[in-house]
Amino acid sequence: MSKKGLWTKMRDGLKRTRDRISEGFDSFIDFSVVDDDMFDDLEAILVGADVGVETTDRLLFGLREVIKRDNLLGREKVLGALQDVILEQTDEAGAGDRGLQLDGDPSVMLLVGVNGVGKTTSAAKIAWQLKREGHRPILGAGDTFRAAGIEQLELWGQRVGVDVIRHASGGDPAAVAFDTINAARSRGCDVVMIDTAGRLHTRKNLMHELEKMCRVVAREVPGAPHESLLVVDATTGQNALRQVELFGEAVPLTGVVLTKLDGTARGGITIAIEDQTGIRVKYVGLGEGVEDLQPFRAEDFVRALLGLDD
Repeated sequence: MSKKGLWTKMRDGLKRTRDRISEGFDSFIDFSVVDDDMFDDLEAILVGADVGVETTDRLLFGLREVIKRDNLLGREKVLGALQDVILEQTDEAGAGDRGLQLDGDPSVMLLVGVNGVGKTTSAAKIAWQLKREGHRPILGAGDTFRAAGIEQLELWGQRVGVDVIRHASGGDPAAVAFDTINAARSRGCDVVMIDTAGRLHTRKNLMHELEKMCRVVAREVPGAPHESLLVVDATTGQNALRQVELFGEAVPLTGVVLTKLDGTARGGITIAIEDQTGIRVKYVGLGEGVEDLQPFRAEDFVRALLGLDD
């Protein structure tokens, strides 16, 4: 997809959030007057978009400094400065780049998160993209407690042309990971992707299972898991931060996949995740299609969020 096409997809996917923010700008803010009222209105708009109070306070502190230093007035200049402050803040908070770290032999990727957030479909969509880039991924159905989840992954595997390793329902997820790594070696696959369970109502058992899976893959492949991606539903808002905390207790998270971003008017949670957790958002879901899970591009996201260059 061309750069223009990616920008259009990001802008369209963020329509609900962008419309909410733009409506606030148009209804409440006179950008020709920089005063406390303007900052109060900006605060209300950003918090309403789920940027969060803590992150919003930091962003507006930085914006005040820039406006004062450069004597900025007007919508375009103020929002341009806000864009720069957001990008600078998330760059300072984030650890590492946004690209997948695929330097194992094979590389091992875990997808974790609560049930219903889109782990299974995200795994298949990322596998599809990796295949297009020349990789040979293989999928492991590690959510052995949901027969429907195993079947769903198999269907998606057929759809994207990627093999799926499965066990019977109720089996040991770590054994699935072990067998998927062995299958990758025998079939010449270079990326192992393990879909996992997400039953937070049995949180203790779930975390033990994830810890065991990490131990097994680390034993089989040095440095594994090379990627541990937390899949989060964007419509859950600030609860996403709690999920990062919970799953981070069991798995060394390397990134976030934020699904259903097109279905919420509160897409500012993307900024809050990076600012408050230091974990990079690596993919965002902007629709149901296989091409609609897109690598996250921060500059395009912030421009679309603030309604710049429409």
